[in-house]
Amino acid sequence: MTLNLQFLYFLKKALFSRNVLVLFCVIAFLFSFQSSAQERTKPTDSSSVWTTVKYDANASYRSMKHAVTRPLQWKGEDFAKFGGLIAGTAIISLSDNQTSNFFTQQQNTYPRFLDDYGFYYAKPVNFLIASASIYGFGLVTKNEQIRKTGVLIISSSVVAGYSQILARTAVGRARPHSGFGKYAFEPFAGTQDYFSFPSGHTVLAVTMAHSIAKQFENVWVKSGIYALATLPPLSRLINGEHWLSDVAFGAAYGIIVVDCMDRFLFNTDTYNYKNKEKKITWNFSFGANQIGVVGTF
Repeated sequence: MTLNLQFLYFLKKALFSRNVLVLFCVIAFLFSFQSSAQERTKPTDSSSVWTTVKYDANASYRSMKHAVTRPLQWKGEDFAKFGGLIAGTAIISLSDNQTSNFFTQQQNTYPRFLDDYGFYYAKPVNFLIASASIYGFGLVTKNEQIRKTGVLIISSSVVAGYSQILARTAVGRARPHSGFGKYAFEPFAGTQDYFSFPSGHTVLAVTMAHSIAKQFENVWVKSGIYALATLPPLSRLINGEHWLSDVAFGAAYGIIVVDCMDRFLFNTDTYNYKNKEKKITWNFSFGANQIGVVGTF
């Protein structure tokens, strides 16, 4: 009975929250372009800005729809990969107390400007401005690759961002600084103390970084982009906002969503790719005294 009341309270709060209203507006905007065949015709350099925007909105809608409905098409191998992700996250959680103690002990020595960058980098408002700026630059310069990057960032961040909000509300895991412990859960509690899993900052930071890094072939450029994306989750760990397993799952989830949408845009020939699709294989690595996520270029 208590859980039902908590769920109803959460549902009422969610329906009138600013984040959900923004989501509804975005979906309504994209949906308005999903049914017309005209929006499936690739724009050219001579096409108007509005024609290009309609095409990209249609592409965004279709990629989001594909990502959301993709689990319905999963087969044995897909479920096995998802099970591996859950198992890997569970194994990482075994060291959450030790890693949390280590990171929080760095608060007094961690540079303030890096902490501020990590905090504000993945804030929804700042993230929206950055995403819109990337897409807008591609739109004005008629650069298809930059436009596509903007579409990929915006689409994947909407799916990954809002689904992680629902997930961490439903899971209700206690944050490290709450003092309740790593295995304390209060589903639909609706309070910040039980909003730990997964890490929202990590999801958004990795979503943007992975979307941008996929456009480059140079390993050093990719590495630099991913390095910047580690600062938001690092700040959250140092400030006791998340456990290491929250961050690991958030990073993996952001990568999965971006890859899913990017493959869809590639396979449907939505944009003219100049380079062959580059794949990065991400796997959990377990060994003696080490647990991690490894990306193979």
